[in-house]
Amino acid sequence: MKNAIDLFSELGVRLRGFGGDDVTRVVVNAACRANGWFTPAEVRRAVGAIARDMLNREKLETWLADYPAVPVVAPRRVLVVMAGNIPLVGFFDLLCTVVSGHRCLIKPSAKDSVLMEYIVALLRDIDDSAPVEFYDGASPVDAVIATGSDNANRYFRARYAGIPSLLRGNRQSVAVLSGDETPEQLAGLADDIWAYSGLGCRSVSLLFLPEGYEPTLQMPPVNDKYKNNYLQARALLAMQGHPFLDLGTAVAVEQRAFPTALSQIAYTHYKTPDEVAGWLAMHDDELQCVVTECLPHSRRAAFGCAQSPALTDYPDNRDVIAWLTALN
Repeated sequence: MKNAIDLFSELGVRLRGFGGDDVTRVVVNAACRANGWFTPAEVRRAVGAIARDMLNREKLETWLADYPAVPVVAPRRVLVVMAGNIPLVGFFDLLCTVVSGHRCLIKPSAKDSVLMEYIVALLRDIDDSAPVEFYDGASPVDAVIATGSDNANRYFRARYAGIPSLLRGNRQSVAVLSGDETPEQLAGLADDIWAYSGLGCRSVSLLFLPEGYEPTLQMPPVNDKYKNNYLQARALLAMQGHPFLDLGTAVAVEQRAFPTALSQIAYTHYKTPDEVAGWLAMHDDELQCVVTECLPHSRRAAFGCAQSPALTDYPDNRDVIAWLTALN
């Protein structure tokens, strides 16, 4: 295989303008038919973010410079079991596996197989010896990276108990506001909440607000599936007599816990920043990222940036490259 940075930076070049020509528009439409939660705009956004933030040559070189053991001396066969909640959500694990020097065996979600098949075809077209293939379901593997629900995670732990495994379950994200946010920051927060229909683990679903502060958030357009969830959630809350704020196509409930319904946003008021810091520390293993400008946090994201992770924003704060190089 050619140099991994050459391979993936060329992939980034080929993905520029994805969805803007007849060939890739066919791919976009097929991906949306396979997953009714996907929209053409969000598919284009996801692919564009990968090309911009993960497949830029300079960014790749800077990222990998911190890992002198890459590529590994003894490549392993690493199975990557991918989720399908947002477009190409499993791509980062593929990238990490290949740049580490291992062979990546992909088990894509049926909900996101169209886009992953397109990406793999591009990689093979760039270099037909690229160590990427779709898993046949039977061949032995040396290690596994798997992402899914908490129930799926329990299955993964039993299924792959005998080999090194990096397993991920449910995580959620919060935002902590100071009350001094600008209109631009609040617009960014709306994107942090509702991009990809709020389905990602980096989607903000719980807001911490200072006492007396009630921000106005402008909801972006949402798809029909999200609207149906909203109608069901609103009807259930009304039937139960539970107070809520109707945001038009979502509901906001006052509670200091993550909401259980997709179309619900939880909010709570705080007296001091230390109070919030204590809550965050207590719930750290439930958190993916924290959107804020007023508190320090190891997984802090600026307003409007939650859905655009950088190469060093490892899911669950687990350094995937370090884990992969330790397989040797």
